[in-house]
Amino acid sequence: MSDVQQRIDDLVKNNEVLLFMKGTASFPQCGFSGRAVQILKACGVDPKGLKTVNVLEDPEIRQGIKEYSQWPTIPQLYVKGEFIGGSDIMMEMYESGELQQVISGPAA
Repeated sequence: MSDVQQRIDDLVKNNEVLLFMKGTASFPQCGFSGRAVQILKACGVDPKGLKTVNVLEDPEIRQGIKEYSQWPTIPQLYVKGEFIGGSDIMMEMYESGELQQVISGPAA
C-alpha cells in the first residue's frame, strides 16, 4: 500500500464519520460538497464531530481517494470505516431514512 493509500486508510478507520470534500464543512467549495455537509447536518451529525478532508489542499489525497474507493467523484462519505458514496447516493439514502440508520447505528 502506498503512503497516500495508508494515510487514507488510517483516516477512514479512525473517524466515525469522514467526508472527503472540496473545501471545508464551514466553507464548501463545490455544490456537491456543500450538499453533502447539509445532508449530514440534517442527519444530526454535529459539525464539530464531522471529520472532513479538503482534497483541494492535497493533490495526492485528491487522486488517491478515487483509487482507494474505486469511485471517480468527490465528495465521498465514509461511516464507521465503510464507503457510503457521493452526494447523490447520500441524498437518496437520506430521503429513504437509510443514511440516518447507518450513522446512528452500532459500530461495525
